[in-house]
Amino acid sequence: MLDRHGWHTPPVDLVAACRVLVQVGEQGSVTRGAAVLGVPQSVASRRLAALERTLGADLLDRRARRARLTPTAQDLLPLARRLVRTADELGVAAERAGSRPRSLLVGAGPLVTPRALADVVAAGRDAELRLEVDVQDASARRTAVDERVADAAVVPVPPDRATWRVPLGVAEDAVGPGARVHLAALRVVRGAEGVRRVHLLPEDDVPHVRDPLLRLRDALGLRPGQVAVATSDAAATAAVLAGDLVVCSAAEARALDLRWRPLGELADGTWARGHTLVTGDRGEQAALGAALAVPLRRLLGVPA
Repeated sequence: MLDRHGWHTPPVDLVAACRVLVQVGEQGSVTRGAAVLGVPQSVASRRLAALERTLGADLLDRRARRARLTPTAQDLLPLARRLVRTADELGVAAERAGSRPRSLLVGAGPLVTPRALADVVAAGRDAELRLEVDVQDASARRTAVDERVADAAVVPVPPDRATWRVPLGVAEDAVGPGARVHLAALRVVRGAEGVRRVHLLPEDDVPHVRDPLLRLRDALGLRPGQVAVATSDAAATAAVLAGDLVVCSAAEARALDLRWRPLGELADGTWARGHTLVTGDRGEQAALGAALAVPLRRLLGVPA
């Protein structure tokens, strides 16, 4: 750093020096200012001298019997107070940020039980991470991370980009024939009683899950309303108990006590959910993913 003569001067702790300047101005002397700060008078004097060299201006009039601030120092006092106040606020904010829990958002689903969420929190604790886990829909989760409202979220992505991949099929309440369910069997024929539907859970209202099923519906000549997104997991499950089918994973079907089978027309293994972990701080992504991998796999229903 250059002083007013162009010489190099040692670096100065600007905040500490401004604290001395503020207290000398408020207390009327270096001695009393140092006492308020809890530092020796010699330390306070050295800090003021270093600040003078840095600013290239005299701050203390030492000619008087009792040293007092110069007019220049008086002019700088408001800025010094602002700097000290900002430094204190920054310290408080950093302390709060370091102690607050990290927020993680996950999607709803039959496997997202209080125990499953507690297992995620416990895994975080084992890794010395304080977590708060909440459930939100897919679009809200990604937006929350992008806008720094949440620290991390498990979000749906196409299976080929996913950290966790879960094969999909359909589940029903009754035990049907065959190892697979064929969507073509749901075509409405003349004289048939009732119309069976396939319900997507809200979490599956994403292109890589929804669109292949809609294209298949149209190709097979099913009615538009025979494949639809349910308003809630409960609504989808209630419809299944009344004779319909629901798109889900094998683990979810077991949790709901339903019979799960692959969908014959989409049984090539490509129809699947994909999820990955996104974080506001990219540096946290790998560590958080490693710490929570086991409970998140269970929560998502990833096959062993």
